[in-house]
Amino acid sequence: MDKVTVLFTPDNVAVQVEPGTSLLQAAGLAGISLVSSCGGDGTCGRCLVKVEDGHVRVAETGNLSKKAKQSGLVLACQSFVESNVVIGIPSMSRLTEHQVLLDENQLMEEDIGTDEGFFFRPLCRVVELTLSPPTLAENVADWERLQTALRNVIDCSDIRISLPVLRRLPELLRTDDWRVTVIVAQMNDCAEVVDIAAGHVQKELNLYGLAIDIGTTTVAINLIDLKSGLPVGQKGSYNRQASFGDDVISRIIHASEASGGLPELQSAVISTINDLVAELLQLSNIDAHDVRMVTVAGNTTMTHLFLGLSPKYIRLEPYIPLAASTPAVRASELGLNINPAAYVVCFPSVASYVGGDIVAGTLVTNLAQEERIILLIDIGTNGEMVLGNKDWLVTAACSAGPAFEGGGITFGMRAMKGAIDKIKVDPATFDVQVSTVGRCKAQGICGSGLINCLATLRAVGIIDRTGKLQTDLSTPRLRQGDDGWEFVLVYGNDTAHGRDIVITEHDIKNLMRAKAAVYAGIRSMLQAVQLTEDMIDCVLIAGGFGNCLNIRDAITIGLLPDLPTEKYRFIGNSSLKGARLALISQQAWQEAQLLGSKMTYLELSAGNEFMDEFMSALFLPHTDMTRFPSVTNLK
Repeated sequence: MDKVTVLFTPDNVAVQVEPGTSLLQAAGLAGISLVSSCGGDGTCGRCLVKVEDGHVRVAETGNLSKKAKQSGLVLACQSFVESNVVIGIPSMSRLTEHQVLLDENQLMEEDIGTDEGFFFRPLCRVVELTLSPPTLAENVADWERLQTALRNVIDCSDIRISLPVLRRLPELLRTDDWRVTVIVAQMNDCAEVVDIAAGHVQKELNLYGLAIDIGTTTVAINLIDLKSGLPVGQKGSYNRQASFGDDVISRIIHASEASGGLPELQSAVISTINDLVAELLQLSNIDAHDVRMVTVAGNTTMTHLFLGLSPKYIRLEPYIPLAASTPAVRASELGLNINPAAYVVCFPSVASYVGGDIVAGTLVTNLAQEERIILLIDIGTNGEMVLGNKDWLVTAACSAGPAFEGGGITFGMRAMKGAIDKIKVDPATFDVQVSTVGRCKAQGICGSGLINCLATLRAVGIIDRTGKLQTDLSTPRLRQGDDGWEFVLVYGNDTAHGRDIVITEHDIKNLMRAKAAVYAGIRSMLQAVQLTEDMIDCVLIAGGFGNCLNIRDAITIGLLPDLPTEKYRFIGNSSLKGARLALISQQAWQEAQLLGSKMTYLELSAGNEFMDEFMSALFLPHTDMTRFPSVTNLK
């Protein structure tokens, strides 16, 4: 059957596809990423497009509002091409560049320790050697001679070499009177000669590495000069896997059940990384061949998908990953556009939902050397957390869902331009003022804005402790919508897309479930080790969402324990920092391997403790107000 053409506007990008291809798939082939929180199931109602010319077969309307239908919009995931078509894509349906937390925020030494205990010795480095030449009396073979010289420098008995490099060795040794410069990679108990040059030419050789944080939502990369340990540049963008679902469960299902789903997801993250790396190398005028080492930190599912490993059993009881610790692989095996022989190593995971990103955060904060009791938490779809000190470490993950990333919220979005990040409500008139990312017209509301919104609506009495909108208030902003009662945050004449931006009771319930899951996870961990909130000396909040969080708002709604705000510290992208530290310190990398095995994983789905805590936390801020003594305005 002949292919048909799909033209996307206003991009004016056309692709040819087989009849029966969904518009969501066609957009992906055109390099256009659409918002699809549900991964193409038709339930999130976010991948809205308009058929401007031609005809598509709509399998079902899915979660499509009356207003969207009246406007002629369809869901891309539920619309299938039958002939040549022209498809318009509204700005609200696009995944565009948004705020990515890189590595600007430095750790505060007086609060959480430093990384000074790790000495500079990169996983891949340059070594200059002068070998004694062979004689008739001392006739050791060339390779063994080189190994002997290397052992005096790198403190490793197991030294290997690839066949292509070995073939070049004899001539290179003799070119400059047995003086050579060797590039050697050393990760654990073995080392490998990855390249060799004649003469002492360390100054002429370039050597770079990549530290990568693969998040469910974003990907962030540091380009590091491995000869000095200094950063050269950094880049970040959204993870293109987001087109297949906002959360890890959606992506696991796609990888496990969709035809070609796993390679599709792996390709999405590899292309994200390759494009970021290409930008970094171009800006720095660096040859891709000179990038010879990569460290990667990500949650368990992201690590599996990056390596092309099946994550199927992560979501099925008893929730077992394929591998907690993975072998080093070559860049060419993954399709990374750097030196094909470059090694790629991933941080070990602890369990199904506590991954290498948390191990990296634990490493860079020196949590395992602390006398004090520290709570490290990365608030996202999983709500991963670590509690402990130098004597013990307990980890857990709570399924908070994608609400804090804007998923499951009527006008929820990631922290892109136009996302509302803060609101102010007049308690007398209930008029609303908003601030947005990029200080432009509002398109939706991001996670930190949702937390602030929930706290503000409760503070002025628009919602009660159960999250129910108080419909007897005299304001036109409270009204009946398609899905029940809603409150207007911004009227359409002030938004980027001309539609009223609202928050519904259903949205509020989703947020309350998400915040209850995080707080219940913290409480469950404390109970497991027989501690109370006040015994926590410091709370470290990691990640992009956490970095924008207002602590007072988070306490007000019962997301975080009611502790003095000075006990809370934002530590930025600790996953990326940990990946960078391991890249430039073999000692740090080895410590990361130990940390992965030291942590005790608490499975919150076992027993009733977590569910009991969760149900109690489904109020603002909590059923038991004595746990939140500072929140005096919530009666």
